[in-house]
Amino acid sequence: MAPGDPDPKALCCYGLFRTDTAQMLLRFVDGRPVSPVTVDYLQWLAEVLAQEGKKALLLVWDNVSWHISKQVRRWLRTHNQQAKRRGGVRIVACRLPSKSPWLNPIEPRWMHGKKAIAEPERLLTAAEVENRVVAYYGCAHEQRLRQTTPPKTKSPKGKKAA
Repeated sequence: MAPGDPDPKALCCYGLFRTDTAQMLLRFVDGRPVSPVTVDYLQWLAEVLAQEGKKALLLVWDNVSWHISKQVRRWLRTHNQQAKRRGGVRIVACRLPSKSPWLNPIEPRWMHGKKAIAEPERLLTAAEVENRVVAYYGCAHEQRLRQTTPPKTKSPKGKKAA
């Protein structure tokens, strides 16, 4: 990032391809994809699907750290226990084998979307990318998810500090 340039050079977007409606549910993120943001996204998905009367979500995803972290697994377990007792959407996470993206139905859609919004002549701003992605997939432009935990920094001795 150039000094004074507020625009990020990378943009994170969580997405769910719904096989029941052939629609995408997207949320962009201010910052990197980390476990607390993943939990926020899953909570939002559960709320959206509960409003539609859904009872379960079969979630197919890969093994990146923010999908398989202890925090996310703990949240899923607690959420599913509460959903079973009080009602709501249970979330069943089905993890794919390593290096097998072709098994995930969202992957070809991500690839087509990236090609469709690309601008070969210039670099798009984050806002332009976000607007084009939302328009391409025909989904609602939701408020960005925000990181609530500060990023880890290195201590003077090179050890990570929380």
